[in-house]
Amino acid sequence: MSQDGSSPRRSAPSPAQGFAAAASPVWASPGDVNAFFGLALDNLADLVLAVSLLATVFGYPADFAVSHFVPGTAIGVVLGDLLYTWMALRLAKRTGRRDVTAMPLGLDTPSTFGMVFLVIGPAFLAAKGPGDASPQTVLAAARHAWHVGMCAIVASGLFKLACAAVAGPIRRLVPRAGLLGSLTAVALVLITFLPLLDVFRSPLVGLVSLGIVLASLTAGIRCPRGVPGALAALVAGWTIHLVGERAGWLVAAPHAALADPAAALWPTAWLSAFSLEWLAAWPDTVRSLPIIIPFALGTVVGGIDCTESAAAAGDEYDTGTVIGVEAVATIVAGACGGVIQSTPYIGHPAYKAMGGRAAYTLATAIVIGVAGLTGTFAWLYQALPPAAVYPILVFIGLEITAQSFRATPARHFPAVAIACVPALAALVTLEADKLLAAGATPAPELAAELLVIRVLSAGFIVTSLAWAGMTAALVDRRLGIAAAWAAAAGVLTLFGVIHSPWPDGRLFLPWQVADAPSVGGGPLHLAAAYGLLALVFAAWGLLQGPGGNGPGENGAAPHG
Repeated sequence: MSQDGSSPRRSAPSPAQGFAAAASPVWASPGDVNAFFGLALDNLADLVLAVSLLATVFGYPADFAVSHFVPGTAIGVVLGDLLYTWMALRLAKRTGRRDVTAMPLGLDTPSTFGMVFLVIGPAFLAAKGPGDASPQTVLAAARHAWHVGMCAIVASGLFKLACAAVAGPIRRLVPRAGLLGSLTAVALVLITFLPLLDVFRSPLVGLVSLGIVLASLTAGIRCPRGVPGALAALVAGWTIHLVGERAGWLVAAPHAALADPAAALWPTAWLSAFSLEWLAAWPDTVRSLPIIIPFALGTVVGGIDCTESAAAAGDEYDTGTVIGVEAVATIVAGACGGVIQSTPYIGHPAYKAMGGRAAYTLATAIVIGVAGLTGTFAWLYQALPPAAVYPILVFIGLEITAQSFRATPARHFPAVAIACVPALAALVTLEADKLLAAGATPAPELAAELLVIRVLSAGFIVTSLAWAGMTAALVDRRLGIAAAWAAAAGVLTLFGVIHSPWPDGRLFLPWQVADAPSVGGGPLHLAAAYGLLALVFAAWGLLQGPGGNGPGENGAAPHG
């Protein structure tokens, strides 16, 4: 079924229809224009987001990011969209249909935030050290963080490649509420909230752009003359920005400017990725695996869901091939210097409803490739105000959240909701770290509370997954499964995969926690608490016996 549950799968064409289609194949239509702007601007927004956040939040040199990150990241999008275009053309030829829509592929927005705030940014600060540093030190730290990001993306791609052959069992093993709950947490807290800060820094630009995005993309209200909503929002915001700046009544939002956009043309610095020096950063990447792998797993399950929604709309793609393509595109991007993984986008039925065929993914590949490899992205980055670009990210965050609830059984909504709590702790920790870095000294009571929040936020993606999985199992009266989730959380706590008390979120061995900052007795007590909870659930399940799936205390029917 489609996302609205109404679209049946389409039957195979008759031989006459197949001959007509083969004689005049339709690989492009006017609807590809709308679909192209939606997909291309989404990818450009992710690139602008990554560079801007790294520069403004962590002080990462923007020129280095543009010359080293962007080309390889663009190569991943080019490869993935070209392969999806080819898959669409092959499907059209095989079935004889004239309305085949290519799977949309682009940069994964949730992991963009994850890579910036949880991998590259911290790696840069750790390598740079506290306080001001010399330009040479900053450059060396930026290069090291770039190498860590490359390793992380290659690790993501390898994991996804391994998952391609077992996509079905993975989907059955991980409850949808757990995985989508953790993605919802990222969508609401990072993708939706943080861009809104830039929107309100420049409200004349941001709110107008956001309003157009919400009206056209979220509400589906057609723009005058059929102008693509994403393009209309960008042009409106950019126009207000230019007029306001020249008139002197608009204060530009903070934007990490490039020293000289012209110098970024035809970048070659990223070619140093082929020297394989980045492989030396693998040891420093290990601590990020608890962050990296859940994001990769999210794109795997998302790819499965996207393939099913495409099939419901009439386009039958092979699930393993769809995930395999995104895995290969991610690996190639990382090996070429990219720091954002690629993924099939949720929304194939929407692109099909626009009238998109295969031309929109081909055009996206060309535009993103040209912008990234020629260095013209630097001009776009410099010219486009964040407040005009980021509303598209707010739309993405809302769409992921809505999709999570649509795709999750209503009885599991509490599981999706509880998954957001660790992400809220991560947001508070992020802002608190900025204050501490600026020299703030909290009172002892506040310092203790901030430490509790830090422990809750550490490894929040995995914590969200475990909590949501446990809650979904409880809702379904599967106490044994809930006990397994609690026990797994306890084991992960013993090694710092979740709830690491150290500021850098480091992993550790259970006997290395003697000097750990203490929260409720430290990691060993937290692990013991999860273990005790697992025993409680297991014993409770045994006491329930065969009738354990009966009505609950309030007399309600079981949710199973």
